[in-house]
Amino acid sequence: MDYSKINEILKNDGVIAFVTDTVWGLGCLPNSEKAVKKIYDIKHREAKKPLILMSYDIYPLFDYVCQPIEKEAQRLIKKYFPGALTLVLEKSENTPDYMTSNLSTVGIRVPDNETFSNICKNIDGHVLATTSANISGEPPALTYEEAVKYIGDKVDLVIESCRHEAQGRASTVAGFKEGMPVIYRQGEIEIV
Repeated sequence: MDYSKINEILKNDGVIAFVTDTVWGLGCLPNSEKAVKKIYDIKHREAKKPLILMSYDIYPLFDYVCQPIEKEAQRLIKKYFPGALTLVLEKSENTPDYMTSNLSTVGIRVPDNETFSNICKNIDGHVLATTSANISGEPPALTYEEAVKYIGDKVDLVIESCRHEAQGRASTVAGFKEGMPVIYRQGEIEIV
């Protein structure tokens, strides 16, 4: 995999498509407002729908959320990361409003996929602002071929999955109310 090429694309406000453990994703650097806007344009995504942040590990994501993280969130991170769980937490000042639709929260996730992990380990900052690889309202890409077909001509690079395929079921999205988890979208993981 040509990480210098991937870094070059991202540094120049580019958008990449990549495999995760659930579905294929689109991503860019969180601090590139131009690239975030490109993702919204590619997907025809409503401005009120935020992007989420993903990395190969929880630690690079801590910069983007308020500390300390509440106890229940810490428990879920220990139990389900890496995996198909997106946690919605209060964002820190490092998380730009333009990628969270001006909300005070941001979703974070650590996919359990070796190809995705290797990409994040090798890019500057180790974090991508992401969403699923599809046009809004259409099903997300589940394979390299589908990613190329759906959005290949609209992104700067579709990265091969290197035999680490998506499983096809979206992540569970959970937030917190008075310290208890609230499920916003039931996906792959059943929280217990």
